[in-house]
Amino acid sequence: MNDAMLKKIKQLPPLPESAMRIEAVYQDPDSTFNDMVKILEKDPLLTADILKAANSPLYGFSREINAISQAVGLFGMGTVRGFALASIVKKSFSLDLSPYGISTEMFSNLSKMQHGLMVSWCIRKENKLLGVLSPAAFLVEIGKVLIAQQIMADAKQEEFRDALQRLQDVEAAEREVVGVDTQEVSASIFEHWRFEESLVDVIRNCQTPEKAIQEYQRAAKILHVVRVAVPINGVMTEASIAEAKKLITEYELDMPSFDHALENIQ
Repeated sequence: MNDAMLKKIKQLPPLPESAMRIEAVYQDPDSTFNDMVKILEKDPLLTADILKAANSPLYGFSREINAISQAVGLFGMGTVRGFALASIVKKSFSLDLSPYGISTEMFSNLSKMQHGLMVSWCIRKENKLLGVLSPAAFLVEIGKVLIAQQIMADAKQEEFRDALQRLQDVEAAEREVVGVDTQEVSASIFEHWRFEESLVDVIRNCQTPEKAIQEYQRAAKILHVVRVAVPINGVMTEASIAEAKKLITEYELDMPSFDHALENIQ
């Protein structure tokens, strides 16, 4: 990674205290459902953000979720942790994704769609992985924020747009113009903030799951599929779904659950 990007990461402010408390509870093997609920309920603004996210039609619940305890009970601690971290982390950044040709709203929708597909796909048969995959799906794209800042600082917007059009591959364009790609920057951000090894490794290797630590490779494969299915504009197409299904077959993942998730999302 180049020095300019490393400097940007090192200059990031520390995580807010609310995030540290959530992480302490989540990482404590002796913590309980009630411990997580109590921590979240101490922050009314965060509670409101979580309930708003949990009530998205992407998750297909017919009744309104109106309490944090209800959200934790339905989604599990890992997924609610993802809701919370997404809310907290995104408020730590000034979002301008104009070099990518997407608005702040589109960027937010990208994360929501990726997370919605992830949870709908994994909540039954891969539920144990959602502790890692929920925050990963919400936050894997956050590296684009710092990459966009670097592109604008270097006045390379036109060069980047040309690379995007010519290569038709976002990560390849990032590497050509900035020298680093989204997943590497995102992983380095969470490494800087001292998140657990599994989250950092899954994000860093989500485009090349075979390079992940053995026990994290399945999660990295699932994240790869979701990022292919939901491209940068947040809109799934027949082509993106077909490419995602090729990966599911290659990775020997659960196709029926994926098809069911697509029905929920669409």
